[in-house]
Amino acid sequence: MQETKPPRQPRRARLVVPSRSDLLLRNFTELIGGPMGARSAPGIVSPGVFTVERVLIILTVLAALTGLAIKGYCRANGWETPGQFYSTCYSDFPEYFRNRGLGEGSFPFLSQGSPFDDPVLVGFIAGATAWLIPGDGVTDARVLGYFDTNATLVAAVWIVTVLATARMSRRRPWDGAMVALAPGIVLAGTINWDMWAVGFLALAMLFFSRSRLVLAGILIGLAAASKLYAVLILGAILLLALRTGRIRPFLVTSAAAAATWLAVNAPVAVVNPSSWGHSVRFPETRDAGYGSLWFAYNLVARRLRWPVPDAGTINWLAASLFVLGCVLIAVVALTASRRPRLAQLLFLIVAAFVLTNKVYSPQFVLWLVPLLALARPRWRDFLIWQGIEGFHWAAIWMYLGQVTSQGTSQHNIDMPYYVLAVAAHMLATAYLMLRVVWDIYDPNYDPIRRHDLDDPQGGPFEGLPDWLRFSPRHPSRAVLPWREKKHA
Repeated sequence: MQETKPPRQPRRARLVVPSRSDLLLRNFTELIGGPMGARSAPGIVSPGVFTVERVLIILTVLAALTGLAIKGYCRANGWETPGQFYSTCYSDFPEYFRNRGLGEGSFPFLSQGSPFDDPVLVGFIAGATAWLIPGDGVTDARVLGYFDTNATLVAAVWIVTVLATARMSRRRPWDGAMVALAPGIVLAGTINWDMWAVGFLALAMLFFSRSRLVLAGILIGLAAASKLYAVLILGAILLLALRTGRIRPFLVTSAAAAATWLAVNAPVAVVNPSSWGHSVRFPETRDAGYGSLWFAYNLVARRLRWPVPDAGTINWLAASLFVLGCVLIAVVALTASRRPRLAQLLFLIVAAFVLTNKVYSPQFVLWLVPLLALARPRWRDFLIWQGIEGFHWAAIWMYLGQVTSQGTSQHNIDMPYYVLAVAAHMLATAYLMLRVVWDIYDPNYDPIRRHDLDDPQGGPFEGLPDWLRFSPRHPSRAVLPWREKKHA
């Protein structure tokens, strides 16, 4: 009897090597022998102990320790004003623990008379971590313990975000290194609890990329219950649904997200409507935030004696500009000859929200880092943008140091330099948006599609023909090249 050979196992796909595909990294490798050789087989030959994900975890831990070292002054001397601004180590963690009742046992949204500015899930995280700190009262040791506990959890969520980014990138797992080493996360990761929303959204995109729509929707709901910006992903999914004519993924994901958000928020709204209402109304009633376009305009307007808009006017202007930006993004999505990728659309929508919103806090840069790593993984643009964001981050703290210390401009950063930092941050983000739009209209410049990939994060939309396209040069229902190969 003839012996049958066992079926050959499919080989793993080759990985896209950064030292080959990125010109900036290629130049950096000259000191260690140049880029990886053409005959090497990354993704096929086992790397041994140092797999891509393990290296990414090590890089993230080192970056998190660097961020903790930046807070060293405040960890040693306490978070006191104006020193915490001049030392660039401000964090909401000790501020909320001391002044929002967390150190006295108050639990956000559950204890009566406990107003909390952030969304419900952030309040639960803040309250739960406060319960973990031993002792009673607001002491320096407990404040430090509360900061360290939350900083550790942020680092853990950061690692999850890096791994999710790497896994949903398929042949480009090294793009997760942008998230692991991002200076913006190093500098601003422990200002607030934003990393939790970033982590939930990254996991949601990972599950969506694998067509696990209900799980993706649940995680989107949790992300939106942490920071509302996460709901913007549904707009990107809707545009892809229109292009492909497949509306079911949008409906299923949206329904799961809405149900999850309601499951988190509805009980709080019933039990403690005043605290829940405060967190909902706070973004509308607050003045323009430091770092935003509107705050910078108000500073210039007051110095030049121009009219200064009130909070209601700013709300209307910010909402109108954001809606206009979304309309323009929809036009791009529906007129491009080739359907945009999910990460490209989501980056454009979130970036438009960041630029037009009346509040821009330094930690908002965390929202964009994983999205840019997926939308346009080019290290040169990424590092330039991060450098400008670092300048903007420092300018905010120096300006707050001047305001809180009532010091003279001679010994502090003057208003024009602060406005310049805000303008630089906005121009850098707008430039990245233009580059992404360029990639959409000409996929030959897209770092992802240049390597024969359609949309690694597209999930149920990946590889589908375009059903709707408002472009006379390219008829609708055209089968894309990789679709032809797949069904040949």
